[in-house]
Amino acid sequence: MRLNDITRGTGLEAHGITNANLIYWTPPTSVLYEQIVKRGEGLLSHLGAVAVKTGHYTGRAANEKFIVDEPTSHGNIAWGKVNRPFPSLKFDELFKRMCAYMQGRDLFVQDCFAGADREHRLPIRVVTEKAWHSLFARNMFINATEEELEHHTPQFTVVNMPNFHALPTLDGTNSETFIIINFARRMIIIGGTSYAGEIKKGIFTILNYLLPVEKKIMAMHCSANVGPQGDTAIFFGLSGTGKTTLSADPNRSLIGDDEHGWDDKGVFNFEGGCYAKIINLSREAEPEIYETTRRFGTVLENVAIDTFTRRVDLADDSFTENTRASYPLTHIPNIVGSGCGGHPANIVMLTCDAFGVLPPIARLTPEQAMFHFLSGYTAKVAGTEAGITEPTATFSTCFGGPFMPLNPAVYGELLRDKIARHNVTCWLVNTGWSGGSYGVGSRMKIGYSRSLVNAALNGSLNAGVFEKDAFFGLDIPTDCAGVPAEVLNPRHTWADKNKYDETATRLVGMFRENFKKYEQDVPAEVANVM
Repeated sequence: MRLNDITRGTGLEAHGITNANLIYWTPPTSVLYEQIVKRGEGLLSHLGAVAVKTGHYTGRAANEKFIVDEPTSHGNIAWGKVNRPFPSLKFDELFKRMCAYMQGRDLFVQDCFAGADREHRLPIRVVTEKAWHSLFARNMFINATEEELEHHTPQFTVVNMPNFHALPTLDGTNSETFIIINFARRMIIIGGTSYAGEIKKGIFTILNYLLPVEKKIMAMHCSANVGPQGDTAIFFGLSGTGKTTLSADPNRSLIGDDEHGWDDKGVFNFEGGCYAKIINLSREAEPEIYETTRRFGTVLENVAIDTFTRRVDLADDSFTENTRASYPLTHIPNIVGSGCGGHPANIVMLTCDAFGVLPPIARLTPEQAMFHFLSGYTAKVAGTEAGITEPTATFSTCFGGPFMPLNPAVYGELLRDKIARHNVTCWLVNTGWSGGSYGVGSRMKIGYSRSLVNAALNGSLNAGVFEKDAFFGLDIPTDCAGVPAEVLNPRHTWADKNKYDETATRLVGMFRENFKKYEQDVPAEVANVM
């Protein structure tokens, strides 16, 4: 079937979807643009990007996500507050009603891949009722060639119907919204939310299960790039910590901005695009990402737009602070076309410290790296999740707890083994607050963070002088070109030193309390680093 075919029903019967009206099968960007405008789903901005709104949910609906409890995956899932079980029978009944909802409706299908490494990539299918969600999937995943489409057999399918709502009393959901993963049926169903991030994070969760379990491949919530000398670096961190910003460096080639695997050959991207947070984006600070907001094919999610001039305002947070741009990697000028890189020389763990007591950069021992990886400390930035209106301190396992279905020890052991085997240098970088906690201090300047990361990656920082932090036991550099010396040690930036000591002591206590749940699964030298 050719890319521009419009057909009826072909192939969807295998998923139980029948009697649909028009089915737009892997349509290209231009066709999707026409349908977005025709159906009133979005507005065309003056330089070619399409602006859309997601409605009630402007971030992930974390409390509405479930995993079906069924025999093939039951023993592997780390059940708890994040990975909540959902009855198999309830899933079948809910999906049956979704299939009835889809009858007679136009549907959009994208047949594509997750995973740049051809040896490990996963053929996927994304079925949506909105054209812009189909464009999002086309941007975010790896497009199949026309020849590949002839033989494309999805191994996992996402069915996303935002206008279909669950009935909590009947379906057993928490609300009308649901994101449910079924490993036995190789399917994700989404309803009641138009936030497109649920599609990509659903597939990320799938890969975080399949790759470690079936292939012993490390799955990571990280960005990655490659330097002029061929040195790969990976950046762990939750949304809003700077993964996309710091990895989009004009002097380094981007592998990917959010999700990667690490096998015996090196690092490979899971995606074919980027989903960048763009509130207050500027041409001066982030030129590569800024230019993507002015290009055909980019989806601007919840970005303010003048309905007459069609000019967008990237500083306007009237809809949400979690404004997003979805664009194909080819919109970035300096990328690794294959989506693959070698084994990392450096690992950067990004945190957004709302308490303002962690240093802007610190070198980690292997034990500290394991501790901070499992801890996944950061702050949830306003708008990233439903209900979060200001930065809130949190610990998210492996810097991606909501998307990690396995026991954290599985990911921790894989990472520890690879760090040791490839002699990787690890760093902790705070892109959060300096000079005081949130509300008193100020957010770390992007320019400072870039200078520190660049010095870490080119080796100059590692060759310098370090001092030991008294509270966290971290090695802090005493000098870095482009960064004032007093910024490097966070205690020096606080006017009230006693208040700093009190706040740092409190955060150390939070780290220790959180890490108790990992102590039985890690060596003593890891458990006792702080």
